[in-house]
Amino acid sequence: MKNEANGQSSPCFPVSLTEQTMSYDIVQEAVFSLWQVVNGLSSIQPPRRDRYRVTIFGSARITRDSPLYQDVRRLASELTTLGCDIVTGGGPGLMEAANEGSVLADPLDRTKSIGIRVDLGFEQEVNPFVEEVFQHQTFFSRLHHFVLVSDAFVVMPGGIGTTLEALMIWQLLQVRSIHNMPFILVGDMWTELVQWAEQTMVPQMADAVDFEIPVCVGSVDEAIARLKISHQAWTECSP
Repeated sequence: MKNEANGQSSPCFPVSLTEQTMSYDIVQEAVFSLWQVVNGLSSIQPPRRDRYRVTIFGSARITRDSPLYQDVRRLASELTTLGCDIVTGGGPGLMEAANEGSVLADPLDRTKSIGIRVDLGFEQEVNPFVEEVFQHQTFFSRLHHFVLVSDAFVVMPGGIGTTLEALMIWQLLQVRSIHNMPFILVGDMWTELVQWAEQTMVPQMADAVDFEIPVCVGSVDEAIARLKISHQAWTECSP
């Protein structure tokens, strides 16, 4: 038997602690190098998409009989009728409502209903209205994927996961990692969150202009009206 305290192996630790530390350091360096590669590849400007693409975030817990579910389904249907692809987290609740609205409004299959999932181990399967699914093992890569494939973001009421998504998009717009993307928050909960943040953070911890980034609206109809304007501008810039 070897002495573990001296950095040597023991029956319980066939690899010495020193070797474990060295191996972990190598793994960390490899992961960091891979991140650098991903960052470099992600900075390459993609070709212009054929269709305007809207990501809709929202709670997984809202049931089909909820008026909010119906609102989100109508929102997605209206956008699909314009020729937009719809992107969600691919799960139940308001994500399913958006994917359903997309599919119902597109009988000729001219647009895409997309789901970008994360493996949580306890959440339901991909909802039945997702036509193209991407599966991620971590929230980090999943959130990055949303950014890479979207032209606009709509945030419906939701919990911690939805809040994480909203705040990430907000900061990326704040630091100009992404540009000129509509970022629309629907519902009182977001208006109150933005108001709280502004009252708490300005001027010591944030600039007043940062709170002009999110557009808070009271209904999906207001969101649709703003997105129609953005979609029209995008269309007019088409080559």
